[in-house]
Amino acid sequence: MTRHFEVIPAIDLRGGRPVRLYQGDYARETVYGDDPVAVARAWADGGAPRLHVVDLDGARAGAPAHLATLAAIAAAVAIPVEFGGGLRTRAAAEAALAAGAERVIVGTAAIENPALARELAAALGPRLVLGVDARDGLVATRGWLSGSSVAATTLVAQVADWGVQRVIFTDIGRDGTLTEPNYASLAAVVAAARVPVIASGGVAHVEHLRRLRALGAEGAIVGKALYDGAVRLDEALAAVRCAEC
Repeated sequence: MTRHFEVIPAIDLRGGRPVRLYQGDYARETVYGDDPVAVARAWADGGAPRLHVVDLDGARAGAPAHLATLAAIAAAVAIPVEFGGGLRTRAAAEAALAAGAERVIVGTAAIENPALARELAAALGPRLVLGVDARDGLVATRGWLSGSSVAATTLVAQVADWGVQRVIFTDIGRDGTLTEPNYASLAAVVAAARVPVIASGGVAHVEHLRRLRALGAEGAIVGKALYDGAVRLDEALAAVRCAEC
């Protein structure tokens, strides 16, 4: 069990607005206002330790589309921001860092090209996070639009050898559903990985966060549950602090 557990609010960007998708389906979108910078400030003011910003347009197009919004968010808050979506080259990852990201999340490019993962890990060190997104245990890429025959556990078992120091694992089938995390999949990924794992997908109650922590996750990304009020950020932060008492 990890000593420290982060509750990380998600800000997913599409068309310049903060949104949430249901199971990664671009046709099943819920919009939460028009000002992602205001949303970022609200989560930061609420005590969030960091923000998880995803460029959905970039993930679909293969190149980041919202670096200006990332820069505005990073300038508006005093907490670190991690950013992913469409970062499929070293230049794109470095552009996101230059825009203010503290960490960059690379998925498709690193998974399809382990040599690039090694290059990025050597260049960026802890500022690189590998995003491993799975549907029914198998890795998906390209904005979750493409599947593969690679098991998430097989992939994460290799990443330490590439030099990657951290993984974000998302269960696509639970993402945006407000059901519960896929505990079995997460436990298998945590067991296979030799690096810290942040969980994403399915959180709907504070108790889910406690259980993810007990399974060995370093933190959890929470999106729809916070926006819809199923989980209050102050209660979530208090719950994991208590677990660390």
